[in-house]
Amino acid sequence: MAEAADFPGMSPSPARRWLRRTGALLAGAPLLAGLLQLPALPAHADAATGVKEASDKGSVSVAVDSLSPAVPTDGDTVTVSGTVTNKGKQAVTDAHVGLRVGSALTTRSAVADAAEDAAGLSSGYGSEVGGKYVAEFAKLTPGVAEHFSISVPVDELDLGADGVYPLGVTLSGETSAQSWEQVLGIQRTFLPWQPDGADTATRTTVLWPLVSTVHMTAETGSNASQTPVFLNDDLAEEIAPGGRLDQLLSLGKELDVTWVIDPDLLASVDAMTGSYRVRADGDTTTAGTHQAVAKEWLAELQDAVADKEVVALPFADPDLASLAHNGTGVAGSLSQLKAATDVAATTVETILHVTPSTDFAWPVDGAVDPSIVKVATSAGADKVIARSDSLAETGSLSYTPSAARAIGGGTTAVVADARLSKTFQGDLTNASASTLAVQQFLAQSLALNLQTHKQRSIVVAPQRTPTAGQAQAMAAAVTALQNSGWSQSQDLTAAAETKPDGGATTKVPSRSSYPSSLRKQELPKSAFEQIAATQDKLDNFKVILTDKSRVVTPFGRATNREMSTSWRGRSTSASTFRQGVQSYLETLTDQVKLIDKSETKLSGRSATIPVTVQNNLVQGVHHLVLRLSSSNDTRLEIGGHDSDEQFIEVSGGHSTTVKFTTSANVNGQTTVTAQLYTEDGQAYGAPVRFDVKVTEITATVMLVIGGGVLLLVLAGFRMYTQRKRAAAREAQQADTEDTEAAPEGEASEVDGASGTPAAPENPEDPENSADRTEGESASRSGADDPEQASDGTADTAAESTAPSGTGERVDR
Repeated sequence: MAEAADFPGMSPSPARRWLRRTGALLAGAPLLAGLLQLPALPAHADAATGVKEASDKGSVSVAVDSLSPAVPTDGDTVTVSGTVTNKGKQAVTDAHVGLRVGSALTTRSAVADAAEDAAGLSSGYGSEVGGKYVAEFAKLTPGVAEHFSISVPVDELDLGADGVYPLGVTLSGETSAQSWEQVLGIQRTFLPWQPDGADTATRTTVLWPLVSTVHMTAETGSNASQTPVFLNDDLAEEIAPGGRLDQLLSLGKELDVTWVIDPDLLASVDAMTGSYRVRADGDTTTAGTHQAVAKEWLAELQDAVADKEVVALPFADPDLASLAHNGTGVAGSLSQLKAATDVAATTVETILHVTPSTDFAWPVDGAVDPSIVKVATSAGADKVIARSDSLAETGSLSYTPSAARAIGGGTTAVVADARLSKTFQGDLTNASASTLAVQQFLAQSLALNLQTHKQRSIVVAPQRTPTAGQAQAMAAAVTALQNSGWSQSQDLTAAAETKPDGGATTKVPSRSSYPSSLRKQELPKSAFEQIAATQDKLDNFKVILTDKSRVVTPFGRATNREMSTSWRGRSTSASTFRQGVQSYLETLTDQVKLIDKSETKLSGRSATIPVTVQNNLVQGVHHLVLRLSSSNDTRLEIGGHDSDEQFIEVSGGHSTTVKFTTSANVNGQTTVTAQLYTEDGQAYGAPVRFDVKVTEITATVMLVIGGGVLLLVLAGFRMYTQRKRAAAREAQQADTEDTEAAPEGEASEVDGASGTPAAPENPEDPENSADRTEGESASRSGADDPEQASDGTADTAAESTAPSGTGERVDR
């Protein structure tokens, strides 16, 4: 059985650490120096050198910026370059940089330990190659960095059998306080050494992820092409020359890797190739201007993946762990994962013109438990990419087993090697950190190969979104690995199909073992509840649309983005995005609504009440039902019942008015409610309530009033005839008296042509007065008649949404 530290995820025993550190403290003693062989860097200190230790970290910083070649072979010359910086307060004199090679490290745990203590002096630092293979400095001034470069033939390094050799780059010198030569700083790295190649090469699969954060909103333009709206212009920066995604593409196309791609990234870049807008301050947007960059990046990616394996993640890379732990109790959450999986292959095929594999699920950091495996495979995937620090080895294997193993239920776990996969995390922007990561990766790979002569398949799954610096280090390491003699490239599908090692762990860890650091970053249950509420509203909205795809597609993809793994560590941004999707959907649904009505007066036993439906969408709506109901069917009936309904269809940008027949039985006020419904009975939008005031005049009152009017007419007629007769008698009597008294001549002048006097016009003539009164009465009566509203057209231009005026009358 191999040492415990050889198993992935385990570390050396406390006794071993104590022994190593004790030996390091005694490294200056010549007697013990030859007896102690420390795994990290065995102490080969020579008493003749007079070298003594300084503090644990030293007062001088040593940075190894490059080591070439990364994997030397016979006849090569190794060149080590970097800088030394005096961090102390005193100048260092008679200083030089030297190379020190320790004994071969025989286990993977020994390599890991050496990497953890790369700058410590207490672990020992081996004997110096010396001679002319040093870089000398007469004086190192505090705070000043000095460059060095040392080239040494491999033969001078005295490397023995195949293995991983620790290489220490040290700065030795004197200070005024300690006037003897001592090691003041060290930087450890590794020399993988296998000049003749391996008897059995390790098949290595390297995943090359193209994943980003969420960039697109649910919003689209009202034009035919539905211009997309982006959250910001960050994606343009990532794909521009020198950007993170541009670096990943440029580096990856030169490597033999398996591309792991989020289809949402492809869809977003593809959307940028045409007209698009970018959200600015508030609700304003500006026109996007990076179409050329997007087209160039996509064209380069199409060429890069043309003959390579491509694995498509579900659209927007849903957070499987969050879904498993917090989302399965919310109705519809798993169906969102299925929808994201279904659209993934189509998106990749359409944009990249290759057929991807959709058989793999990749939980964040490869951390799994039974619930995660169950959710990951619920959408059709039958292979789960895990990691060896989650699905850790607990058996008696003396070597790292192949990645594939069956975990039950027809599911295969593809377990990535944790030490190799985690090598390129952290800040690798400076050359020293990048060089150390590359050499550590190669050292772990060679140590793994030397464990056994049995051929194995190993998978490397780095972090989802490596930085440009991390990508450069990964590319350098993979390039050196693929040119080495102990590794050969392999696709992920081939690794998953490899026959599992019989002793490999197949038991998925319990839910309680899931890392708490990852659990704190998960989407909460409330997030899935909000997503479900948005989906319910979308389902209710789409049934009324004549062109559902204009709404269903952008909101469906936005829902996938709400569940993205990229929201981890950005809970506020995630909440803001979800709220934005929900608010925009509510804005659209509110475009189809009822126009408010004020109080309506009903004079008479029956009348019609008009109700207007307005559609401010660019597309038509149908399958809507408008229902009018009375709060008191005894007082007011609608359509002969307490309610009535009519089917509604409205073209985009128009409104329509429908009329409901009503019957009044009792005077008074009644509340009427207008409500839109979908055809399946779901209420749509807010109801409109208005009061109807019934002022009907009864038949008895009408008879009384009619009788009174008739009596008044008869009395007036009698008075009129009596006055007319009296006036005639008076006129006749006056004519007689005038004839008898007047002379004959005057009589002829008065008589004129006819001999009959002209009757004077009476301004108070009862007939004229009666005629004027009737005309005025008719005019007033016409003014008081109820307004006869014309029938509303089935589809009119959009009208004002302001409430109708007070005292609105209805059509009778």
